[in-house]
Amino acid sequence: MLLKISRPLTLLLVSAAFVPLAGCASNRAQGGAADTQYVARDVNTLYNAGKDKLDRGQYKLAAALFDEVERQHPYSIWARRAQLMSAFSYYAAKDHQKSIDAARRFLSIHPGNKDAPYAYYLIALNHYEQIEDVTRDQSITRQALDALNELARRYPNTEYAADARLKIDLVNDHLAGKEMEIGRFYQNRHQWLASVIRFRTVIDDYQTTTHTPEALMRLTESYLALGIPEEAKKAAAVLAANYPGTKWYERAYALIQEHAPAA
Repeated sequence: MLLKISRPLTLLLVSAAFVPLAGCASNRAQGGAADTQYVARDVNTLYNAGKDKLDRGQYKLAAALFDEVERQHPYSIWARRAQLMSAFSYYAAKDHQKSIDAARRFLSIHPGNKDAPYAYYLIALNHYEQIEDVTRDQSITRQALDALNELARRYPNTEYAADARLKIDLVNDHLAGKEMEIGRFYQNRHQWLASVIRFRTVIDDYQTTTHTPEALMRLTESYLALGIPEEAKKAAAVLAANYPGTKWYERAYALIQEHAPAA
C-alpha cells in the first residue's frame, strides 16, 4: 500500500480507554478453539477474557470473545462496548471487512452514541489501509476518500476529523498519481488527446496535490504534439506563474522555445 503509515496513537488510546469490568476472569478458558466455542459465561468473564487476548496481541480471538459478549448478553451495557472492541480487534488483526461490518453494526444500533465518531474513524481507517499502489484499480481508494470525507463532515471538531483531513490530502495525491500514470501511458503511445484529458483532470480536480506541476508540463507537451501551440503556451504560463523554480517549468519553457517561440 502506497500510503501506509503507522497506526494513529489516538486509536490505541481509545482502545485502552475501555476499562474492563471489575473482578477477574476466573473461568477463563485456555488455548485457541476453547476460548471461542459456545459456553454460557457471565459478561464479566467474557469481557475480561477478550481484553486479555487483546492485550496479548491475539486479536482474532479477542474479536471472537467480544462478539460473544454481544451475543450472550445483548442487553448488557457492556454489549455496546464489546461491539467497538470487536471492531478494533478485527482492525488490529487486519481483517478489514469484519472490522467495517462490526463498526457499521454499532452505528446502526447506536447512531447517536458518543463513540459514533470513533466507529466512523475505524471504517475510514480500514478502507485507507487497503489502498494499493497506482498501478492497481483505485476503487478502494475512492471508498477510503468517501469514508474520510463523511467523518470530517459529520464530526468536524473531533481529533478523528483532524486526522481524516490529513489523510484526505494523501488520498487525493494518490488519486492524482493514478491519473498521471494513465496520462503518461497515453503519451507513450502518442494518444495525445487522451493524455490531455487525464492531465486536465489532475489540474482541475487535484490542483493542490504534488502532481500539478508535472501535469502542466505534460499538458504543454501534449498540446504541442496536437499542433495547438496557443494552448501549450497557456499551460506553460500557468506553470511559470505558480511553479517558476521547478524542473517542470524549465522543461516546459524549453519546449515552448523550441516548438512555438513566436506562437
